[in-house]
Amino acid sequence: MKVNILFRFILLIAVVTQVSCSRNKRAVKKKSKHKTEITHSNSSSIKSKYASALGVSSNNITNITLYEFIDDWYRVPYKYGGTSKSGADCSGFIGQLYSNVYHKSLPRTTKEIDEACSKVSKSSLSEGDLVFFDINKKKSSHVGVYLQNNKFVHASTSKGVIISDLNNPYYQKTFSKGGRK
Repeated sequence: MKVNILFRFILLIAVVTQVSCSRNKRAVKKKSKHKTEITHSNSSSIKSKYASALGVSSNNITNITLYEFIDDWYRVPYKYGGTSKSGADCSGFIGQLYSNVYHKSLPRTTKEIDEACSKVSKSSLSEGDLVFFDINKKKSSHVGVYLQNNKFVHASTSKGVIISDLNNPYYQKTFSKGGRK
């Protein structure tokens, strides 16, 4: 009789464990499926958001990694010498972007980045090219990454990481050149 009770108890534990495990497996599957849906939804949302910001069709937003990176860093405050999300200067931000999006390393300072690039005319800029500015009459003292439709991303001293327009009179006046690494 004791063996019969022990056997039933073990059988009950086995059944409960099996049911519990199969429920957990289903929950994981749902969770994975949901996560995929979220990623797909985020991709669509990123495309829509940045197409609007750049004034282009969402079909033109093809480098999702670039725009997710920008979205993640958007409004990170400016910090001279900074290279992290707690604060970054222009070359620190661009270095992080190039490393994470294009898997290329750049020199640390704007001037060194400029020296390492081949020159590109303003009319020939394409997504991922570098844009250099002479601020306060200092050669290549500011850098950004060209996106599309005359827009570029950079770390502004006043607003942090933002997207600006090369047609803005300030950037028209201070634009120095484009560069390609």
